[in-house]
Amino acid sequence: MLEQQRRKDRTEVTFVLPADTPPGPVSVVGDFNEWKPGTHELTLRPDGTRAVTVTLPAKASHSFRYLAAGDYWFNDDSAEGHDGNSRLTT
Repeated sequence: MLEQQRRKDRTEVTFVLPADTPPGPVSVVGDFNEWKPGTHELTLRPDGTRAVTVTLPAKASHSFRYLAAGDYWFNDDSAEGHDGNSRLTT
């Protein structure tokens, strides 16, 4: 799930997953962090989900995927589109 909070010249995007699906550590990787795993690792929240918030430029389009333990890559079903990767527009 994606949560977006629009600001004047930027958008704070929170990437949210269930606490244990998939198991183990998960990072969101995309063009906004040069596809570098571990830069934005999801952490546990009090509501039982895990999430990470990334500040992105407003009015831009981004590609991203999740990377879980065991080199398991997957897309976000709630993303605006897919082209092999998940897509979102801020």
